[in-house]
Amino acid sequence: MDETAAVPARKRPKPGERRVQILQALATMLEQPGAERVTTAALAARLEVSEAALYRHFASKAQMFEGLIEFIEHTVFALLNQIVPPGDSAPAASADTGVRQAGRVVAVLLQFAEKNPGMARVMVGDALVFENERLQQRMNQFFDRVESTLRQCLRAAAQSAGSDTPTMDAQVRAAVLTAFVMGRLQRFTRSGFRRVPSEHLDASLAFML
Repeated sequence: MDETAAVPARKRPKPGERRVQILQALATMLEQPGAERVTTAALAARLEVSEAALYRHFASKAQMFEGLIEFIEHTVFALLNQIVPPGDSAPAASADTGVRQAGRVVAVLLQFAEKNPGMARVMVGDALVFENERLQQRMNQFFDRVESTLRQCLRAAAQSAGSDTPTMDAQVRAAVLTAFVMGRLQRFTRSGFRRVPSEHLDASLAFML
């Protein structure tokens, strides 16, 4: 028997598959509590490929982090758009409905981070400290969009409740809720993922809303 025939050929990843594997490995490495800056050398070693192989799929490490941010944006806003339809497509909300929507928006963000600790480090900027500045700017824009979504449902709620200053009311409450989310994510990452973001969530939302 020809012994060489018994050695299986190494399976080549399908187009795009290696790119996904790289991002999954990067996210997993970020999930390690107290992990320092992830290097391309460490990432390549984890995947058992060369650093050159990484750069065949991403021009830079910044592009890898952009891939994670794109995943966060796509996943989170797809969920939020189900709760608060964007723009003019949003139906008029009653006061109770608008408040419930705001609570659900906060819950979705915290639950996403809780299930994806590595992504939580990207969201709070912890994993981006030594990376390209534009990555942090993009995450800042992410939270600006979150706050805008909260303003949308809270303004409708304030109008339905007969507020004389619905826009101002919505701005203040949306800013408070956004700060609450960011604070919970910071505590989650800095506690080594021990203090979960959803801790006492219902009671916290009832207090704020």
